[in-house]
Amino acid sequence: MTQLLVLAGADIVLPDRVIAGGTLFIKDGRIADIVGRVVPTAADVARVNLGGHLVVPGFIDVHVHGVEGIDSLDGPDAVRDLAARMPKYGVTAFAPTTIACPPAALRAVIEAVRACREAPAARSARVLPAHLESNFVNPDYTGAQPIGCLRMPPSTLSAGAPDAPARAGEEFSGADILRVIEAAGPDVGIVTLAPELADAMALIRRLVASGRIVSLGHSAATFDVAIDAIRAGARQATHLFNRMPPVGHREPGLAGAVLQAPEIAAEIVCDGFHVHPGMLRMAIAAKGTDRMMAITDGSAGAGLAPGTRARLGGRPIDVREQGAFLEDGTLAGSTATMDRVFRVLTSVGGLGFVDAATLCATTPARELGLTGLGVIAPGAVADLVVLGPQLNVVETYIDGRPSLAGR
Repeated sequence: MTQLLVLAGADIVLPDRVIAGGTLFIKDGRIADIVGRVVPTAADVARVNLGGHLVVPGFIDVHVHGVEGIDSLDGPDAVRDLAARMPKYGVTAFAPTTIACPPAALRAVIEAVRACREAPAARSARVLPAHLESNFVNPDYTGAQPIGCLRMPPSTLSAGAPDAPARAGEEFSGADILRVIEAAGPDVGIVTLAPELADAMALIRRLVASGRIVSLGHSAATFDVAIDAIRAGARQATHLFNRMPPVGHREPGLAGAVLQAPEIAAEIVCDGFHVHPGMLRMAIAAKGTDRMMAITDGSAGAGLAPGTRARLGGRPIDVREQGAFLEDGTLAGSTATMDRVFRVLTSVGGLGFVDAATLCATTPARELGLTGLGVIAPGAVADLVVLGPQLNVVETYIDGRPSLAGR
């Protein structure tokens, strides 16, 4: 007989309210019941007393490159190593994210993602389909993307299978990258691209038709071009405000289009540095919590002390208080983890626990089609985070099993 797990006495964050001092009943990896008081249990029931703690749905990071010195492009074991480390920060599911890279490196990451999805490791975060911060972005808005790996979308899409050769001096073409993506099947979930590039609209339609989510980013797109991309099927925006022109009252640009388009769910980096708290609050007010996804954009420098070094796509990055930086001073992602993101949202972001949990778990789960994840509700999967009085991670449950105990 399956033993019942009871989490008693914590404040429990539901989709619409917080239950003070409630009790969660977990059976067979799912939430069996939620009671708004501490309930006595039999002596043989597995019970964890959590008075003074907060229970929230497990965090889902849809844009994270690495943590604790490991980058998604570091080799065949990188994705599995990332999955093992994520629960420490309250992450129960994540999309391993790449920067622009050659086809062989991209193929290797996708194979690693597939292996983790087919054979999940115990006590590790769920590995979601990869997010490709892809080769098809604007060279003028690369940020830390390696410009030598950027390519134009294939121009032969409408004629059939992509077969355009690499241009002189290039080892691979945009068609080569697209072949890898299309061969990946369900193991590539999100593709970031710049819609103003030649042939990008045809690429958006092709990716959407194959079941991918197209996210607009690293882009100089005008408002009108962004709207055309949304009409073509784009449904997300990559790290809103970062690596795109600022919003202007006469030239709203990509960011302005995203803010007013209900079809688009926007990522936003919530580390307190990438986006000013005032802009963070403004974006959430404009879009609503159901159209915003809090992300880390975490680099391999996340979880490391300032002054240390790590890698992003093989290039060294310096870890500082504000974020990760290339040697030339270019901002190269954050050093935030999702527990810190939750604290930023509930402090300088001005959000309550329900809204912060929506950005960190509920909206990402819905946008990625993760049925039963991202909420605390009867019947939902018991992916949970227990936070202490300072909103520090005390325990992370995946399928109702503790992931940190005994590590």
